[in-house]
Amino acid sequence: MSSIAFAAPVGTPRFLDASPSVADRASLTSWIAVLAGMIGAFMAILNIQITNASLLDIEGGIGTGVDNGAWISTSYLIGEIVVIPLTDYLSRVFSFRRYMIANAVLFPIFSIACAFTHDLGSMIAMRGLQGFAGGILIPMAFTMVLTKLPKAQQPIGLAMFALSVTFAPAIGPTIGGYLTENFGWQTIFFVNTPPSIVMVVALVFTLERQPMRLSLLKEGDWAGIVSMAIGLAALQTVLEEGNKDDWFASTFIFRLAIVAAVFLTAFIAIELTVEKPLVNLRLLKRRNFGIGVFANVMVGFALFGSVYILPQYLGQAQGYNAEQIGNVLAWTGLPQLLLIPLVPLLMKRFGPRYVGFVGISIFAASCFMNVTLSLDNGGDQFLIPNVVRAIGQALVLTPISTITTAGIAQSEAGAASGLSNMLRNLGGAVGTATLATVLTKREQFHSNVIGQSVTLYRDEVRARIAGMTNYFLAHGVSDPAAARHQAIVELGKIVRRQALILAFGDTFAVIGVVLAIAAIALLFARKTSVVGGATGAH
Repeated sequence: MSSIAFAAPVGTPRFLDASPSVADRASLTSWIAVLAGMIGAFMAILNIQITNASLLDIEGGIGTGVDNGAWISTSYLIGEIVVIPLTDYLSRVFSFRRYMIANAVLFPIFSIACAFTHDLGSMIAMRGLQGFAGGILIPMAFTMVLTKLPKAQQPIGLAMFALSVTFAPAIGPTIGGYLTENFGWQTIFFVNTPPSIVMVVALVFTLERQPMRLSLLKEGDWAGIVSMAIGLAALQTVLEEGNKDDWFASTFIFRLAIVAAVFLTAFIAIELTVEKPLVNLRLLKRRNFGIGVFANVMVGFALFGSVYILPQYLGQAQGYNAEQIGNVLAWTGLPQLLLIPLVPLLMKRFGPRYVGFVGISIFAASCFMNVTLSLDNGGDQFLIPNVVRAIGQALVLTPISTITTAGIAQSEAGAASGLSNMLRNLGGAVGTATLATVLTKREQFHSNVIGQSVTLYRDEVRARIAGMTNYFLAHGVSDPAAARHQAIVELGKIVRRQALILAFGDTFAVIGVVLAIAAIALLFARKTSVVGGATGAH
């Protein structure tokens, strides 16, 4: 999600390399272009989470079950995963201006198409294409900050960028929930149109024209592109469908897992041997880059996972509607808006490693606060954990990206961004699928444990059934046998709900452990200095 906010630039256009760096102040045209890029980044991030609070409504609208709901978010992430490594290359082939504007136009078109889908297959296809178009908007917006603005004004652009991509996931479910409850779930896919029109118009008048370089198509790492796309698609299908099909007990899942392993292995081999690789995997050998990317993947797992799990809990366990879910999640926004402008000062004082460590630790603490969930945990009980989580997230993004990009040369910026962003998004997609599987398995586990205690041989169980039977007899059920049967059914529902709540608590524990690992890993990075926006590793 928002962990991409400070990744290295990609697709740096040649026409931007010279003039801004020698000027003290950017022109009005440059600022308009940067602001237009911010709109694109904001909308792309918003649309990862805008469906989360409305998943139950969307699932009902397109006639699919709860088990398939994760695909609505994951397909969007897959589209981003595939396109991000291609962004640097394709922006050079078709020119920065054409590539940026084309995807800025396609993004709202595919978004609108999602509103007219009537089944899961078409929704997955349209969300994937929407993610494919939106995936380029985030890194290219950051590229414009570093290339259109002079050094002295880049901190302002970075702050705007951070606020855009951090605030979006906080208000995405809120916007989605409000629109779903008041106007129907289809309207959440129309919200991108007005901002996108503004963005496209601004980009058309501010980005300079450059010729296409179609000759670069002959130099493309097509073997790497094809093997990556097939491998990642197969891997995601295994993750999404494996839980329902009992994993490797299913011949389809087993074969697909082999496909994923073969093609991803081939992809790695190709990238390590080809002269001009699509993804420069050798960058991972560098200590700070490797550690920073690892932390980014873990944080991506937690960011996407937590924004997926909490709406599921409120909807399934507490019966919240989409608008109520959005209101609960909205509390993760304001603290980030207030704290992010202060992070550079903290980094200069204490260093990126320690600020990042504290931020990830606070984020982890907020997850552990949700481990002991019960029937009494509703929206009000999530206020403090959500505020704590927001504080932690505000302190995470800039330090990790500063560590990751320290020592990366300008000529390596595109490769570094493609690799770090692809792996971060893969971490988010795997996180969503993994947590959905953990939820199912742990619900089954807790249901079996509780079921062993809820037997007719126990006096308190018989007393509970008797009390519930008398309740139904007093409220319209005349047959004692029918009333007893209904009491037993109701007791079974209570057991299942309790097992579900305990399972949700386990998923938060998993997220907390993942973040703890990321926090510890960050301490092994080399010391990175922060002076006037420049960074360097020592």
